[in-house]
Amino acid sequence: MGLRVVHTAELADGELREVRALLDEAFEGDFADEDFEHALGGMHALVRAGGVLVAHGSVVQRRAVHRGRALRVGYVEAVAVRAGHRRQGLAGQVMAELERVVARAYVLGALSASEDGAALYRGRGWQVWGGRLGALSPGGPVGLPDEEGSTYVWVPPGGVLPDPAARLDFDWRDGDVL
Repeated sequence: MGLRVVHTAELADGELREVRALLDEAFEGDFADEDFEHALGGMHALVRAGGVLVAHGSVVQRRAVHRGRALRVGYVEAVAVRAGHRRQGLAGQVMAELERVVARAYVLGALSASEDGAALYRGRGWQVWGGRLGALSPGGPVGLPDEEGSTYVWVPPGGVLPDPAARLDFDWRDGDVL
């Protein structure tokens, strides 16, 4: 199996189509155009077996405001493994590479986890954000209470977890904000 880490700009058109097809399959058709857009513009970890893309994840830059300070956050998106290749440690390999990127380039890692994916992230040291969540919408700050309990954060070695007593407000984007 071959693992490659590459920026969106270095992916060939055919590779972008492969990533989208994998995500559509892995999420059983529940992966919107906005979700795909959220996964672009950063670093991708791609795993191939026999030339076929079998696992993917990306990390993109987001801004989050915490206690009046804008934090550079590495937001993990579109982690997926092809059905016939699950339970072989591929998602862990993808996450290890994405965490390496976060550790070298960001103050904090963040992601929104499904119930099925949450065990993977908890097992790697990601923690549910214990405080309030919000977004800086075009109309001003809005709370995101529905995202509380499923948004995870990861602090790179030597970093400090932001105070969960203070709200964490992410930048706005179309589709699912978190």
